[in-house]
Amino acid sequence: MTGELLTVRVLKYDGSEYRRWNAQLARQDDRLLVLDAEFEFDVTHDSLGTIPRGTRTVEYYWFDRWFNVFEFLKDDGSTRLFYCNINTPASLDKGVLSYIDLDVDILVQPDFSYQTLDLEEFEENASRYGYSDEVRHEAELAVNEVKRMIEDRQFPFSK
Repeated sequence: MTGELLTVRVLKYDGSEYRRWNAQLARQDDRLLVLDAEFEFDVTHDSLGTIPRGTRTVEYYWFDRWFNVFEFLKDDGSTRLFYCNINTPASLDKGVLSYIDLDVDILVQPDFSYQTLDLEEFEENASRYGYSDEVRHEAELAVNEVKRMIEDRQFPFSK
C-alpha cells in the first residue's frame, strides 16, 4: 500500500544486521519495490564522505535481481548521484525489507560516468564469510548488468 512505512534491514552474509532505517513505500509490483527515504542522522561513508541528516533518496529494490539502486536527490529534487549496491535479492516480510549486502558498489555520477567500488572488501568478506561459488557468480553478473543498464540508460537511469 503506497505511503506505508517500511523498515529496511541490511545484513551481512552471516545474518548480522549492518544498517537499518525507515522508508515510505512509493510503488510496488511483483518484481520491484520503490521507497522514498530520508537519512535520519549523519552517516560517514568511505566514498561519499559525510551524508547529512535529511538527505533524500529514492530506493529501487528488485525481488529477482542481485542489486539495488539508490538515487540521491538534491534539495530541488533533481538527481545528485546514483549508488548501486550488489546484494542478494530483496525480500519483504511483515513490513521489513531485507537483503544481504555483498560489499561491491557502483557509484554513478549525473553524467552517467561510473566507477566500481569495494572489490577488495568483497574479496575479504567472501573469504571471511565463505561466499559460495553461486554467490560470487551472481555478484559478478550483477555488476555487469548494472553497468549495461547505466550505459544503455535503462530504468532507473533513464530519467
